[in-house]
Amino acid sequence: MTNQKATNVVWHEHLVSREEREGLLKQKGAVLWFTGLSACGKSTVANEVAHRLHNMGKLTYVLDGDNIRHGLNKNLGFSPEDREENIRRISEVSNLFADAGVITTTAFISPYRKDRDFCRELLGDGRFIEVFVKASVETCEGRDPKGLYKKARSGEIPQFTGISAPYEEPNNAEIVLDADNMSIDDEVQAVLDYLKEKKII
Repeated sequence: MTNQKATNVVWHEHLVSREEREGLLKQKGAVLWFTGLSACGKSTVANEVAHRLHNMGKLTYVLDGDNIRHGLNKNLGFSPEDREENIRRISEVSNLFADAGVITTTAFISPYRKDRDFCRELLGDGRFIEVFVKASVETCEGRDPKGLYKKARSGEIPQFTGISAPYEEPNNAEIVLDADNMSIDDEVQAVLDYLKEKKII
């Protein structure tokens, strides 16, 4: 993706291992990567999962697409190149959080499979959990809390995923949530059940 520009940099090993941090927290560090169309419910479910985990005594953090673009990625737009860099940066941040033992929930449209696969490869087996919040364009457009679909239909927003820009559905997501038919509680419970089954919590 991005070439290494800095020279004379050396990776420093930590005195405290990931396993020791996880032992302290009594959980495994992992990234729940919520992906789906705008207004499918990614942020809502990601936040509710984090809230439920927190109430169970687990350390969590939510990385939300809009919030990240207010700070770390404020210099990026929505061109394919900027979308790729957006996901590359957040993949690296997510990897650090997981290495710290934190259960990290992310909410990004992340429309391209190759970008999501980059994060999967970075984190390794079992630590990247792709959660596809599957909702039809009609469902998302019916919700449209930010009025983005209306603006996209009128041409005010170019390159809008699902309308004028592509969304590549996951082929092998660990979790698929049918947002057209499932309640938020059911979606959250499905995620928690998976985490328990995989002994992350």
